[in-house]
Amino acid sequence: MAATLNARLDVRLPHRLKDIIQQAAELNGQSVSDFVVSTLSETARRIVQRETLTVLSDRDREVFLKLLDADAKPNAALRQAARWYRKHQRGIRN
Repeated sequence: MAATLNARLDVRLPHRLKDIIQQAAELNGQSVSDFVVSTLSETARRIVQRETLTVLSDRDREVFLKLLDADAKPNAALRQAARWYRKHQRGIRN
């Protein structure tokens, strides 16, 4: 399914840079528009992934997995939050 092309991105750039982009697009067998969109989108996705993905070291991953597997008991704050939730849920249902 083709995406609807309804947004524009206008940029000003030096003529020499435009020439290089046109040459790269031709060498890649693409129109300038297709080249610019594919290059920008690939770079943007890579940056977003790099900035939003958390990568753990082997040691940190093992610690994290052990914590997930641990049979932890709720602390006082969690027990208090559960009591508060139960108390307020009764008031909502009535």
